[in-house]
Amino acid sequence: MGTPTRSAPEKELPSPPTAPVPAADTRLHSHLARRHDPRFRMFLILAVILLLIAAVFLWRYFTSYESTDDAQIDGHVNSISARVSGHVNKLNVQDNQYVEAGTVLVEIDPTDYQVAVDRAQADYNDAKATADAASVNVPVTSVSTESQLSSADADVVNAQAGIKAARQQLEAAKANLQQADANNVKAQNDLGRYKQLVDKQEISQQQFDQAVAAARAGEATVQAARATADAAAAQVVQAQGKLAQAEANQRSAATGPNQIAITRSKAQSALAAAARKRADLEQAKINLSYTKVIAPVAGIVSNRTVEIGHNVQPGQTLMNLIPLEGNDIWVTAAFKETQLRDMKPGQKATIYVDATGKKYKGHVDSIAGASGARFSLLPPENATGNYVKIVQRVDVKIVLEPGETKGHELRPGMSVEPKVWIRE
Repeated sequence: MGTPTRSAPEKELPSPPTAPVPAADTRLHSHLARRHDPRFRMFLILAVILLLIAAVFLWRYFTSYESTDDAQIDGHVNSISARVSGHVNKLNVQDNQYVEAGTVLVEIDPTDYQVAVDRAQADYNDAKATADAASVNVPVTSVSTESQLSSADADVVNAQAGIKAARQQLEAAKANLQQADANNVKAQNDLGRYKQLVDKQEISQQQFDQAVAAARAGEATVQAARATADAAAAQVVQAQGKLAQAEANQRSAATGPNQIAITRSKAQSALAAAARKRADLEQAKINLSYTKVIAPVAGIVSNRTVEIGHNVQPGQTLMNLIPLEGNDIWVTAAFKETQLRDMKPGQKATIYVDATGKKYKGHVDSIAGASGARFSLLPPENATGNYVKIVQRVDVKIVLEPGETKGHELRPGMSVEPKVWIRE
């Protein structure tokens, strides 16, 4: 075998000169190189994921609430008016002044009303005294009437007994009269016989004189018995008269219960009159208290029209009082009907106030029963049938949370932008 022969080394040929590469092509090549870089791909994926997460959060945020710029602070406007007429002699407040509940705002001259109170007090005292006296008369009349009735009954019984006794005496007197008549007849007859005998001198003169005396005594006895009978008859008549009088007194006493009822009615009437006078007194005192016009609630005095020296009448508005705390301040927001789909009472709300630049917390209290168009002076109607659908607005009442109005910064009519969080 022959030994291998080594080939001569090849001679390196010079490389041809390269042309300069443009800058744009360089950037393109660099960009293409980065696109194929795994780290770049990972960064791109993370960026897309972050954008998606941010989009989801933004979507959830912007769909978690409903807002409107058609809203304002609303509140009560208390009209302060006079309840009695009179001359204003003192004014204690000025426009835009904050006052507490119970503050005396206006004072009306109380002179006439004080006089009315004094007169009503005197009338009440008089009526009360009359009522007290009438009340005392009721038991007095009751006791007196019962006593009169008992006495009248006793008088009737006594009169009846007196008549019976008088009649018995009359019967006895009549019997005595008959006996006296009989004795007198006997005595007269004896006298006639003795007269004949004495004339014949058959008896003594003494016997005849005794017969004459007996006859005269008989006549006297008859006259006395007759007088006694007449007196007994008169006593019977007198007893009958007493009975008639006792019976009349009894009938009069029998009206005692009616007299008691009348007295009790008079007492009740007097009590009613006293109560009426007392009511007049209370009304006079109330009218006197009305001479001081008092703030019913705490708030800001506005639109004051009264001045010292004015004569005011009942019901005349003197000023307005705007309460700025608690449930007296709320937000009325007009939301589109398409925004009410998920809105309901109790949902939290955030209210941005233009005047203060602050945000306040609140919650949805209620939703109006109809759209604002229904409450307008001329509500729309579709008489022609050419109905055009227009998105309506419905008022939503948003109340502020406790403590949000303690600074008295909010005023009715201020523009606000509420956000109602329909999803947490």
